[in-house]
Amino acid sequence: MSQPAEKPWVFVCATSQLLPGERTVAWDGDTAILVVNYDGDFYALEDKCSHEDFELSAGNFDGEEATIECVLHGAKFDVRDGRALCAPAYEPVVKFPVKVEDGGVWTRDDRG
Repeated sequence: MSQPAEKPWVFVCATSQLLPGERTVAWDGDTAILVVNYDGDFYALEDKCSHEDFELSAGNFDGEEATIECVLHGAKFDVRDGRALCAPAYEPVVKFPVKVEDGGVWTRDDRG
């Protein structure tokens, strides 16, 4: 039985284009991926609140607390692991892998 082919990485931006405290959105097919630079480390989450289907990228990214807040109802998530930090969200946001290679930031939707 053969292993499924690994999904290709999607280029987000050059590391110099996403400074600490900044965020951007990349697309892997139809999946919007929010990529943030928290204190020099890059994290990627699905750009969709787990409480209601709304773009997290429209909300406030707190570069000191490592949180993103959904503007729709105020749900907050930890950008490092996607966990919900307060109501009305109880489920985490999907987290995606990130790699830094050749001066660039890459991510992908690695779900089956």
